[in-house]
Amino acid sequence: MSTYSAIAMDHDHHRHDHHRHDHHRHDHHRHDHHPHGHRHPVRRAWWRRALHRLTPHTHDTAAKVDDSLEASRDGLRALWISLAVLAATAAAQAVIVAASGSVALLGDTLHNVTDALTAVPLAIAFLIGRRAATRAYTYGFGRAEDLAGIVIVVVIAGSAIAAGATAVDRLIHPAPMSHVPWVAAAGVVGFAGNEIVARYRIRVGRRIGSAALVADGLHARTDGFTSLAVVAAAGGAAVGWQWADPLVGLAITVAIGYVLRDAAREVYRRLMDAVDPALVDTAETTLRAVPGVRDVTAVRLRWIGHRLHAEADLVVDADLSLLAAHEVAADAEHQLTHAVPRLVSATVHTDPAGHAGAHHHVTLSHRRRAAMLR
Repeated sequence: MSTYSAIAMDHDHHRHDHHRHDHHRHDHHRHDHHPHGHRHPVRRAWWRRALHRLTPHTHDTAAKVDDSLEASRDGLRALWISLAVLAATAAAQAVIVAASGSVALLGDTLHNVTDALTAVPLAIAFLIGRRAATRAYTYGFGRAEDLAGIVIVVVIAGSAIAAGATAVDRLIHPAPMSHVPWVAAAGVVGFAGNEIVARYRIRVGRRIGSAALVADGLHARTDGFTSLAVVAAAGGAAVGWQWADPLVGLAITVAIGYVLRDAAREVYRRLMDAVDPALVDTAETTLRAVPGVRDVTAVRLRWIGHRLHAEADLVVDADLSLLAAHEVAADAEHQLTHAVPRLVSATVHTDPAGHAGAHHHVTLSHRRRAAMLR
């Protein structure tokens, strides 16, 4: 429900309006043709009004919640499909392990099985994130995805440490490799399975705005690199280079480190409420184009799971009525939800011209309280 407040100051007509949206809970007709009764009425060209009415879009909280739930379903579907692909890949490798007796390939197979299971905490996070907000968790449970992202980063780090330790051990204690063609074939199978999963997870994660799912896709890509190391090592063993196995393992450890850096940076930025600056530019440009908005003093965006939330401080004419200021704020929120992808809610705060900025609020409160005591 929207909340509005007006503050009278020294018997003038300056008003302070704070408009809280829980996404599209305003009357749509006010945006297009409701009389405002102030010096700068909201006017739209006839073709804009026609286009606005003919373009399919939603106007209520339930519709946006449905979109968010659909994104969660897409994420879960990506996890389960990729888990099935990785399970099939590991099963194929296990058959070759049984035929070749390769210890190195056995390690790679077990590694792929273990890493495939990282889909489990992320799936749990998606399910938790679909829970409704409570009195204690007023923003909902979308942050569970960020916690799952931390788990994934830790697993990637563990993979890098394990790969590096194994490579160093092989350098110290060389061991011959048998059944080289089978080992190489299993490495190709492992790379193909992991790369398919990586591309799928990264694509879906970027589409629904899930940093954790993107990190999990990068994790699958590291597993593919590990499998390629098996192919390279098998090639070296085929020509008698026993040192090729541990050397390639060290190179893959470095590659995993780069992927770890990218995944950790993505999760860190999400935990620190970082957003793409281009989204902020889009929001500011959209707000400044709203009729009745004289200035935009602040715009804040933050991710909660794969949902985006916004806060904005606007400056409007000081002589606007409470209803007119409300209509400007409602129009601003409405336009934001169209311009910024995955934005599900916005809080729009309006200040009268001449008294813009939060530093005026303390003075306004004190004057109002003093007037009430007279």
